[in-house]
Amino acid sequence: MMTEAHEILKSADNISVEMVRAAREIYSCTGRVVVVGLGKSGHVGRKISATLASLGTPSFFLHAAEASHGDLGMVRREDIGLFVSNSGASSEIVALLPHFRRTGAGLIAITGSLVSPLAENADIVINAHVNDEGDPLQLAPMSSTTLELVLGDALAAMVTILRGLRREDFALFHPGGTLGRKLLTRVRDVMGRGENLPVVCEGVTVKDALFVITGKGYGAACVVDSSGKLTGIFTDGDLRRLMEKCGNDAFTTRIEDAMTRSPRTISPEALAAEAVRVMEREEISVLIAVDGGKPAGIVHIHELLKAGIA
Repeated sequence: MMTEAHEILKSADNISVEMVRAAREIYSCTGRVVVVGLGKSGHVGRKISATLASLGTPSFFLHAAEASHGDLGMVRREDIGLFVSNSGASSEIVALLPHFRRTGAGLIAITGSLVSPLAENADIVINAHVNDEGDPLQLAPMSSTTLELVLGDALAAMVTILRGLRREDFALFHPGGTLGRKLLTRVRDVMGRGENLPVVCEGVTVKDALFVITGKGYGAACVVDSSGKLTGIFTDGDLRRLMEKCGNDAFTTRIEDAMTRSPRTISPEALAAEAVRVMEREEISVLIAVDGGKPAGIVHIHELLKAGIA
């Protein structure tokens, strides 16, 4: 492990302007990044391609051995080939170079040999040379593949900066995962509304409010004035505190004398993840979504948990 870490740190000192050139070429590419690899470097190439695609750069992996049996038909003139090969001299890799040249596609190499056929034919060469693989036999690719992966990640990160990619953009490429849900789900998508919204008007008693709270199942009720504007919230916690203070008289108390005024609210358009942060900070379990000063919905922490947000 320390050997691989040492090779990565050493490589960081050797990174040249070629990385910048490569990032700019990929950013300017109007086609796709065709990541080409074989063997262990091929596994690394698949990951680099997947990372590029997840960050908004169209990309696919092309296996060097399969390419010459028909898969080269996927390569177009506007594409860029990103070849990943430690030796840069594997026959399957070398055999593809003339095709990329004939097609007119650009060619970027991540290779450990700067005097290899791959390096000599590439437009841009990123040095991935290592002195110690970390393998006792110095045969199995370890440090070299780790460095290839790190360089590929660094390249993807640089392209991301050039694209000005935002968290919201990233979420669009991951709508099915937890990250996508957190970045795309809004309060309006999970809040109770309409008939499910527990609302009572000022002037009713606590007893009347309890029927609404029990019927809607949120453990709270929005309190509004005659114009429908939110003036407070009455929760299970407010009821317990009121009963400790007033005993049985609590049920005949007017709701505006028992409610919490100026409750913490949130916009229906806010991210549901923001609702979670507010609940955690304020140590509450329910939030009222307000639109134009009127309650538009209510969201409970349990709904956020169910939606995979919390």
